[in-house]
Amino acid sequence: MATSHTPEPLAPAETPALKRAIGPRLLILFVIGDILGTGIYATTGKVAGKVGGALWLPFLIGFVVAILTAASYVELVGKYPKAAGAALYTQKAFKVPFLTFVIAFMVMCSGLSSASAAARAFSGDYLGEFTSAVPPTPVAILFILALAAINLRGVAESVKANVVLTIVEVTGLLVILSIGAYAVLAGDGQPSRLTEFEASGTGFALFTGVLGATALGFFAFVGFEDSVNMAEETQDPARTFPRAIFIGVAVTGTIYVLVALISSLLVDYRTLEGSSGPLLEVVKAGGIDFPPKLFALIALFAVTNSALINIMMASRLCYGMANERILPRAMGRVLAGRRTPWVGIVFVSVLAVGLVSTGEIEGLGDTTAFLLLCVFAVVNIAVLVLRKDRVDHHHFRTPTALPVLGAITALILASPLADRDADVYIRAGVLLLIGIGLWVVNKVVMTAREKS
Repeated sequence: MATSHTPEPLAPAETPALKRAIGPRLLILFVIGDILGTGIYATTGKVAGKVGGALWLPFLIGFVVAILTAASYVELVGKYPKAAGAALYTQKAFKVPFLTFVIAFMVMCSGLSSASAAARAFSGDYLGEFTSAVPPTPVAILFILALAAINLRGVAESVKANVVLTIVEVTGLLVILSIGAYAVLAGDGQPSRLTEFEASGTGFALFTGVLGATALGFFAFVGFEDSVNMAEETQDPARTFPRAIFIGVAVTGTIYVLVALISSLLVDYRTLEGSSGPLLEVVKAGGIDFPPKLFALIALFAVTNSALINIMMASRLCYGMANERILPRAMGRVLAGRRTPWVGIVFVSVLAVGLVSTGEIEGLGDTTAFLLLCVFAVVNIAVLVLRKDRVDHHHFRTPTALPVLGAITALILASPLADRDADVYIRAGVLLLIGIGLWVVNKVVMTAREKS
């Protein structure tokens, strides 16, 4: 029998409900498109710089860690199909409003830092195939504003744009896989690279180097957690999400490991490390006459997709937090005609524009991964805590061992053992301080309203 629990605050009566426009197939493509993109197209070379020729290993470990945490998200979104995601799960499990706000803010900032990394990738070596005369920062800012306009138009338009961009970016990765297959059949490449680690790493240093590469490589897997924020816009979420998330992570994980193998096979890790468009180096070295400009165009579409999804998800998170009274009610306002959370979209887009100038692709990507690894540790623990809270509908239940392992691996990859640069912790710390400041302001406003 289901246990009773205090109902969550509802949105204001005059606020329209979000439209359930996403079916099972669209959600699978959405998850795949959300995971694929900036990570594999832009940070592969930086991962290679940390680990060396054994580039495939961090992606394989990252795949396992992603599956562990994805299982926890699948259970929770089926149990609580609302838009607030990790913030909702944290509040239900621990009932500490301050912790809930911190987790929600970290998730939102991870999406914004990811979108900023995508914007930086858009204005990097891939765009450089066409022109080098345009300053990167203005391009990145215009890029964010254009995506905000698409997002404002509507979720159906945004998700359909995601489908088109997903097909394009998958095509680009299929090109890489085809180049790899041709190279293997032709006897090209250097298979010995696949077991070589960065020369300066031995013993404990090698261990921490692999952890650092895995933590950065994990940026390529983030995105599946964004999809749970679409729960209120998905048809029958308790049935739709398990299949969509597991298929999405499995497909992308397989592609990532294969792409990493091919990249290392054909290109020295030092060459990959020095490029913000590492897969372009693979195309040029592959022995197939595939136009580099065409692949660069595909890569630009891929990073566009990543940024679109992250801006979309951050705005939905603002909407969910507003309905949970973690942020002011105004953040939950929805356009009556388009039925999109317009205040949330404007808010996160402004923050993303600000973040574009805070770092390069590697630093922003690692910041994204660090923030989400901290969140994932909390979510995995929340699954176990919430086992005592039963609901009156069927939902997926993950084996207990998976969230336990998920929490442990996330904490290890988020720790200093992962050998990440200090600026990642500084950037995350500054963002967290901003979040705490916003929480204090919101608390004061809510208290004043209660007294009036």
